[in-house]
Amino acid sequence: MEHKKTYHSLKMETPKGELIIEGPISSNTLANLEFHKDLVAFRQPSKQHKALIEIADLPEGRIIIAREHQTIVGYVTFLYPDPLERWSEGNMEDLIELGAIEVIPEYRGFGVGKNLLRVSMMDDAMEDYIIITTEYYWHWDLKGTGLNVWEYRKVMEKMMNAGGLVWYATDDPEISSHPANCLMARIGKRVSPQSIEKFDQLRFMNRFMY
Repeated sequence: MEHKKTYHSLKMETPKGELIIEGPISSNTLANLEFHKDLVAFRQPSKQHKALIEIADLPEGRIIIAREHQTIVGYVTFLYPDPLERWSEGNMEDLIELGAIEVIPEYRGFGVGKNLLRVSMMDDAMEDYIIITTEYYWHWDLKGTGLNVWEYRKVMEKMMNAGGLVWYATDDPEISSHPANCLMARIGKRVSPQSIEKFDQLRFMNRFMY
């Protein structure tokens, strides 16, 4: 499968100033931008910056960023699922995962996450993919936001909806381990019925286990 990537961007006004939302961006561009010190949700900022540069080099890897001048203040990543996750077991070329989305605290609440997802979906190539995201409450910044699990889940769902991702049922044990966890997905217009069927099988792998 050919992995086409077409760049899109938009300017966004926020109470803190103007942001540029753009991507997919190249590893070179990423390497030459500053990575904000408050992007700490997944690992140390310098390590996460390096991880994003590596993802951008993958054939299917996509990084969309929000930047203030030359500083990245938010990003979203798309790549093939982790080989250790059930979602990789179908070896599907047309299934990619929204792996991480993060916005620095200073810019939260202004719709930056929604716009990162909107710009992601401006690329027509996204119609060739099933895009999934797995949401686990233990990754959420409940302390920083002051939200409870259910309020945060609502915020996450609304943000994902802006990118066309909707809730899907699954028997995945990790997702099923807490009612706030969830699987969300967007099935592109050109995804084949065979791929949709395969995705359904991945969602319910324990159905025939007694």
